[in-house]
Amino acid sequence: MNTSANKLRILAIHGYAQSDIIFKAKLGSLRKGFKKEIDFVFLRAPHKVPMKINFEIDETEEGYGWWFNTEDHIFKAIVPSNLAAGFENSLTLVEKTFQECGPFDGVLGFSQGAAFVTLLCSMQQKNLLQIKFDFAIIISGFKSMCAPHAIYYDEKISIPSLHIYGKTDQIIPIEMTEELSEMFINKRSIIHEGGHYIPSKKEYYKDFITEMLLNKNKSNY
Repeated sequence: MNTSANKLRILAIHGYAQSDIIFKAKLGSLRKGFKKEIDFVFLRAPHKVPMKINFEIDETEEGYGWWFNTEDHIFKAIVPSNLAAGFENSLTLVEKTFQECGPFDGVLGFSQGAAFVTLLCSMQQKNLLQIKFDFAIIISGFKSMCAPHAIYYDEKISIPSLHIYGKTDQIIPIEMTEELSEMFINKRSIIHEGGHYIPSKKEYYKDFITEMLLNKNKSNY
Protein backbone atom coordinates (compact mmCIF):
# COMPACT_ATOMS: atom_id res chain seq x y z
CA MET A 1 0.00 0.00 0.00
CA ASN A 2 1.29 3.42 -0.94
CA THR A 3 2.13 6.01 1.66
CA SER A 4 2.23 9.73 0.96
CA ALA A 5 6.03 9.47 0.87
CA ASN A 6 6.02 7.41 -2.31
CA LYS A 7 3.02 8.99 -3.99
CA LEU A 8 3.59 11.37 -6.87
CA ARG A 9 3.12 15.05 -6.07
CA ILE A 10 1.78 16.94 -9.07
CA LEU A 11 1.26 20.68 -9.45
CA ALA A 12 -1.92 21.26 -11.49
CA ILE A 13 -2.04 24.36 -13.71
CA HIS A 14 -5.52 25.28 -14.94
CA GLY A 15 -6.67 26.61 -18.30
CA TYR A 16 -7.46 30.19 -19.28
CA ALA A 17 -10.54 31.66 -17.58
CA GLN A 18 -10.56 28.85 -15.01
CA SER A 19 -9.27 28.74 -11.43
CA ASP A 20 -7.78 26.31 -8.96
CA ILE A 21 -11.29 25.59 -7.60
CA ILE A 22 -12.77 24.92 -11.04
CA PHE A 23 -9.80 22.79 -12.07
CA LYS A 24 -9.97 20.72 -8.91
CA ALA A 25 -13.61 19.93 -9.73
CA LYS A 26 -12.79 19.08 -13.36
CA LEU A 27 -10.10 16.66 -12.19
CA GLY A 28 -12.42 15.04 -9.66
CA SER A 29 -12.56 11.66 -11.40
CA LEU A 30 -8.80 11.56 -11.86
CA ARG A 31 -8.16 12.53 -8.26
CA LYS A 32 -10.45 9.74 -7.11
CA GLY A 33 -9.03 7.21 -9.56
CA PHE A 34 -5.43 7.89 -8.54
CA LYS A 35 -5.90 8.77 -4.86
CA LYS A 36 -3.40 6.07 -3.84
CA GLU A 37 -0.82 7.19 -6.39
CA ILE A 38 -1.05 10.98 -6.65
CA ASP A 39 -1.33 14.05 -4.45
CA PHE A 40 -2.47 17.04 -6.52
CA VAL A 41 -1.81 20.66 -5.57
CA PHE A 42 -3.87 23.22 -7.49
CA LEU A 43 -2.43 26.63 -8.33
CA ARG A 44 -4.45 29.74 -9.19
CA ALA A 45 -3.12 32.04 -11.90
CA PRO A 46 -2.34 35.59 -10.68
CA HIS A 47 -4.36 37.53 -13.28
CA LYS A 48 -8.14 37.95 -13.27
CA VAL A 49 -9.82 37.48 -16.63
CA PRO A 50 -12.39 40.12 -17.66
CA MET A 51 -15.68 38.33 -17.12
CA LYS A 52 -17.49 39.85 -20.10
CA ILE A 53 -15.30 37.92 -22.56
CA ASN A 54 -15.14 34.79 -20.51
CA PHE A 55 -16.74 32.03 -22.58
CA GLU A 56 -16.07 28.88 -20.55
CA ILE A 57 -16.30 29.96 -16.94
CA ASP A 58 -18.44 28.53 -14.21
CA GLU A 59 -20.68 31.46 -13.22
CA THR A 60 -20.11 30.85 -9.52
CA GLU A 61 -16.34 31.24 -9.79
CA GLU A 62 -14.02 33.92 -11.10
CA GLY A 63 -11.67 33.14 -13.95
CA TYR A 64 -7.91 33.66 -14.10
CA GLY A 65 -5.17 33.55 -16.72
CA TRP A 66 -1.41 33.01 -16.81
CA TRP A 67 -0.71 35.75 -19.35
CA PHE A 68 -2.47 37.93 -21.93
CA ASN A 69 -1.56 38.71 -25.53
CA THR A 70 -3.72 41.78 -26.19
CA GLU A 71 -3.49 45.35 -24.88
CA ASP A 72 -6.89 45.01 -23.17
CA HIS A 73 -5.80 41.89 -21.24
CA ILE A 74 -7.40 39.09 -23.20
CA PHE A 75 -5.73 35.86 -24.29
CA LYS A 76 -6.36 34.33 -27.72
CA ALA A 77 -4.41 31.15 -28.32
CA ILE A 78 -4.57 31.21 -32.13
CA VAL A 79 -3.62 34.89 -32.58
CA PRO A 80 0.08 35.86 -32.97
CA SER A 81 1.19 38.69 -30.71
CA ASN A 82 4.23 40.62 -29.57
CA LEU A 83 2.85 40.61 -26.02
CA ALA A 84 2.97 38.12 -23.16
CA ALA A 85 1.65 40.43 -20.46
CA GLY A 86 1.83 39.02 -16.95
CA PHE A 87 3.92 35.97 -17.84
CA GLU A 88 6.79 36.91 -15.51
CA ASN A 89 4.36 37.18 -12.58
CA SER A 90 3.13 33.66 -13.28
CA LEU A 91 6.70 32.32 -13.42
CA THR A 92 7.44 33.94 -10.07
CA LEU A 93 4.29 32.36 -8.60
CA VAL A 94 5.27 28.88 -9.80
CA GLU A 95 8.77 29.19 -8.39
CA LYS A 96 7.39 30.45 -5.08
CA THR A 97 4.92 27.55 -4.95
CA PHE A 98 7.73 25.03 -5.52
CA GLN A 99 9.72 26.63 -2.70
CA GLU A 100 6.83 26.81 -0.23
CA CYS A 101 4.76 23.72 -1.14
CA GLY A 102 7.21 21.52 -3.02
CA PRO A 103 8.93 19.46 -4.02
CA PHE A 104 6.78 18.32 -6.93
CA ASP A 105 7.50 15.28 -9.07
CA GLY A 106 5.55 16.57 -12.03
CA VAL A 107 3.36 19.30 -13.46
CA LEU A 108 0.02 18.92 -15.24
CA GLY A 109 -1.53 21.61 -17.40
CA PHE A 110 -4.66 22.07 -19.48
CA SER A 111 -5.04 24.41 -22.48
CA GLN A 112 -3.22 27.68 -21.63
CA GLY A 113 -1.93 25.85 -18.56
CA ALA A 114 -0.53 23.15 -20.87
CA ALA A 115 1.18 25.81 -22.98
CA PHE A 116 2.63 27.18 -19.74
CA VAL A 117 3.82 23.73 -18.65
CA THR A 118 5.62 23.33 -21.98
CA LEU A 119 7.39 26.65 -21.45
CA LEU A 120 8.38 25.50 -17.94
CA CYS A 121 9.80 22.28 -19.42
CA SER A 122 11.89 24.23 -21.92
CA MET A 123 13.07 26.74 -19.33
CA GLN A 124 14.04 23.94 -16.95
CA GLN A 125 16.03 22.24 -19.71
CA LYS A 126 17.84 25.54 -20.36
CA ASN A 127 18.56 25.93 -16.62
CA LEU A 128 16.53 29.13 -16.45
CA LEU A 129 14.38 28.15 -13.45
CA GLN A 130 14.92 27.77 -9.71
CA ILE A 131 12.73 24.65 -9.71
CA LYS A 132 13.02 21.00 -10.74
CA PHE A 133 10.37 18.48 -11.78
CA ASP A 134 10.64 15.08 -13.45
CA PHE A 135 7.71 14.84 -15.87
CA ALA A 136 4.87 16.74 -17.50
CA ILE A 137 1.26 15.91 -18.39
CA ILE A 138 0.06 18.18 -21.19
CA ILE A 139 -3.66 18.20 -22.03
CA SER A 140 -4.92 20.15 -25.06
CA GLY A 141 -1.60 21.96 -25.28
CA PHE A 142 -0.24 24.32 -27.92
CA LYS A 143 2.77 26.47 -28.66
CA SER A 144 2.38 30.04 -27.44
CA MET A 145 2.20 32.42 -30.40
CA CYS A 146 3.56 35.25 -28.27
CA ALA A 147 6.85 36.56 -29.70
CA PRO A 148 8.64 36.67 -26.29
CA HIS A 149 8.15 32.89 -26.00
CA ALA A 150 9.67 31.97 -29.38
CA ILE A 151 13.13 31.46 -27.83
CA TYR A 152 11.80 28.48 -25.85
CA TYR A 153 10.87 26.47 -28.94
CA ASP A 154 14.34 26.25 -30.50
CA GLU A 155 15.23 22.74 -29.33
CA LYS A 156 13.65 19.39 -28.55
CA ILE A 157 12.60 18.75 -24.95
CA SER A 158 13.78 15.57 -23.24
CA ILE A 159 11.65 15.50 -20.05
CA PRO A 160 9.19 12.55 -19.99
CA SER A 161 5.76 13.75 -21.07
CA LEU A 162 2.21 12.55 -21.61
CA HIS A 163 0.17 14.40 -24.27
CA ILE A 164 -3.61 14.06 -24.33
CA TYR A 165 -5.85 15.84 -26.83
CA GLY A 166 -9.11 15.50 -28.72
CA LYS A 167 -9.74 15.03 -32.44
CA THR A 168 -12.70 17.40 -32.42
CA ASP A 169 -11.23 20.22 -30.29
CA GLN A 170 -12.88 23.45 -31.49
CA ILE A 171 -10.77 25.73 -29.26
CA ILE A 172 -7.24 24.54 -30.06
CA PRO A 173 -6.84 23.06 -33.56
CA ILE A 174 -5.38 19.56 -33.48
CA GLU A 175 -2.56 20.73 -35.75
CA MET A 176 -1.37 23.13 -33.04
CA THR A 177 -1.46 20.40 -30.40
CA GLU A 178 0.46 17.95 -32.59
CA GLU A 179 3.05 20.59 -33.47
CA LEU A 180 3.63 21.05 -29.74
CA SER A 181 3.91 17.32 -29.02
CA GLU A 182 6.57 17.02 -31.74
CA MET A 183 8.87 19.10 -29.53
CA PHE A 184 9.08 16.27 -26.99
CA ILE A 185 11.33 13.28 -27.63
CA ASN A 186 10.43 11.13 -24.60
CA LYS A 187 6.66 11.11 -24.82
CA ARG A 188 3.42 9.18 -24.89
CA SER A 189 0.42 10.53 -26.82
CA ILE A 190 -3.25 9.74 -26.28
CA ILE A 191 -5.75 11.04 -28.85
CA HIS A 192 -9.42 10.80 -27.89
CA GLU A 193 -12.53 11.32 -30.00
CA GLY A 194 -13.79 14.35 -28.05
CA GLY A 195 -13.07 18.05 -27.85
CA HIS A 196 -11.51 20.60 -25.51
CA TYR A 197 -11.75 18.94 -22.13
CA ILE A 198 -9.87 16.75 -19.66
CA PRO A 199 -10.80 13.09 -20.26
CA SER A 200 -11.40 11.15 -17.06
CA LYS A 201 -10.63 7.62 -18.28
CA LYS A 202 -8.02 6.23 -15.92
CA GLU A 203 -6.50 4.03 -18.61
CA TYR A 204 -5.38 7.11 -20.56
CA TYR A 205 -3.01 8.01 -17.73
CA LYS A 206 -2.32 4.70 -16.00
CA ASP A 207 0.77 3.47 -17.88
CA PHE A 208 2.51 6.82 -17.70
CA ILE A 209 1.72 7.33 -14.01
CA THR A 210 2.90 3.80 -13.22
CA GLU A 211 6.18 4.44 -15.03
CA MET A 212 6.71 7.77 -13.22
CA LEU A 213 6.03 6.09 -9.86
CA LEU A 214 8.55 3.36 -10.65
CA ASN A 215 11.13 5.98 -11.61
CA LYS A 216 10.52 7.85 -8.36
CA ASN A 217 10.79 4.74 -6.22
CA LYS A 218 14.01 3.68 -7.99
CA SER A 219 15.58 7.08 -7.30
CA ASN A 220 14.62 6.81 -3.63
CA TYR A 221 16.80 3.73 -3.15
